[in-house]
Amino acid sequence: MIILASASPRRRELLANLVSSFEVRPADIDETPFPMESPEEYVIRMAREKAEAITAQGVDHRDVIIASDTSVVIDGQILGKPESFAHAKAMLRSLSGKTHQVMTSLCVCNGGLNRVATCNVVSDVSFRGISDLEIEHYWHTGEPCDKAGSYAIQGVGGMFVQHMSGSFSAVVGLPIYEVSQFLSEFGVSPLKENIRE
Repeated sequence: MIILASASPRRRELLANLVSSFEVRPADIDETPFPMESPEEYVIRMAREKAEAITAQGVDHRDVIIASDTSVVIDGQILGKPESFAHAKAMLRSLSGKTHQVMTSLCVCNGGLNRVATCNVVSDVSFRGISDLEIEHYWHTGEPCDKAGSYAIQGVGGMFVQHMSGSFSAVVGLPIYEVSQFLSEFGVSPLKENIRE
């Protein structure tokens, strides 16, 4: 069985493009960064801890767990999910007219944790300038509320993106190329999984 360690509907949709059958089990972990922890170290640790949290719930050693974490990073600072409109406004102002990184880590492991594969996919995203009025209107769409960095590239927030270099699916939340490569290493063929009878 394949288990997705995430409550994200975006990750669920992306994984459904690769495999037709999987179970969703959100992982409840403390997502506080460690002091002096780099963004790269943080996102990889988050994915691994999510996977480990699922194995701790009790799974078959043959199960394959997929966990991922996405962070928006500007000037070495991690931008999490906004706690309020003021917080979202500050984040979007910091991204306005600049290029930032979106780091999406991936951890794929078996239920026995004796096979663990991790990676971090870094994409560069350049925003056009955004006015305060646009930020206010965008907030009222409801889209920024649960998004890292207060925007969704696949939604209305895509209108702020001038250029992107990297993996679109990773920016959305799950790096499809890397997931398919890791699944193959674990004996799962996404193309075979998607054959319709």
